[in-house]
Amino acid sequence: MLKFAILDDYQGIAPAHFAHLESRIEIVSFPKTLDPRDPTQHAELIQRLLPFDVILAMRERTPFGAETIAALPNLKLLLTTGMRNLSLDIQTFTDRGILSCWHGGTSTWCQFDGATYLGTDPGPGPTRINLSGKTLALLGLGKLGSQVGKIAVQAFGMNVLAWSANLTQEKADEQAEAQGLPAGSFQVASSKTDFFARADVLSMHNVLSERSRGIVSHAELATMKPSAMIVNTSRGPLIDESALLQALNAGAIRGAALDVFEPEPLPLDSPWRTTAWGRDGRSEVVLSPHMGYGEEDLLNGWYRETAENLERWLDGKELLRKMN
Repeated sequence: MLKFAILDDYQGIAPAHFAHLESRIEIVSFPKTLDPRDPTQHAELIQRLLPFDVILAMRERTPFGAETIAALPNLKLLLTTGMRNLSLDIQTFTDRGILSCWHGGTSTWCQFDGATYLGTDPGPGPTRINLSGKTLALLGLGKLGSQVGKIAVQAFGMNVLAWSANLTQEKADEQAEAQGLPAGSFQVASSKTDFFARADVLSMHNVLSERSRGIVSHAELATMKPSAMIVNTSRGPLIDESALLQALNAGAIRGAALDVFEPEPLPLDSPWRTTAWGRDGRSEVVLSPHMGYGEEDLLNGWYRETAENLERWLDGKELLRKMN
């Protein structure tokens, strides 16, 4: 019988969506994540997945690079949740004749809810801040960033400042109008330095690429106000981790609310876990385990679509949402 592995389903949502296929394919769920960047865990991961014909990845929780893929000779189909998964080596899948498919989009609202919750949580400190009249600085003004900007304007009365390398005021006005706001609701900073200097709350909305990796580093953090806060629900490597840890340990900004890291999940000995944040002059820090997107309906939708595609594959039908 064919074998199907479900990876990193922390909430145990997936199995119910595949139960009707149990007579056709053996299904095993592995909720504990193994990090292939660690040699010991990589070896364990290979032994775990070696027998399987089909694997379902949950976003980027388990990366599949060329070395990992090459060590899985039985693998025929890789399914992944979400629209984009940069941790998959699609070229190697293609070269080895392994099909790969994505499933489901993203929920702007649940990601916004996550960003808002993290950004307004006071952490261990005793007080919250009034957001009205404060400047929300959006690093990236695509669909998610502009939706966050809309709610910041309408619900909190914030001023919205935006910046990215190619962003113009004309494009920002188009995004504002697409959200039902008047042109000028989103202002483009005159420079990257101006953007970071004016931010009361910095919210990250860039797509991770080689160009955007480490886009926030020592220089940008040094420009920010001591009262500023950072919210990152996008991707951990957008911010230089060592620079951010240094700034927060020194209390250089008020705090950070982080849903994403490098690596994920965080090791038990990570300084994010072990540091007594908010004490002895250190900044306040709120952490969550990359669950800003983890809204119940969204997760169920992903697994439902994946189950439908797996059934198509078992039936010999054309797969949907193929990546190669």
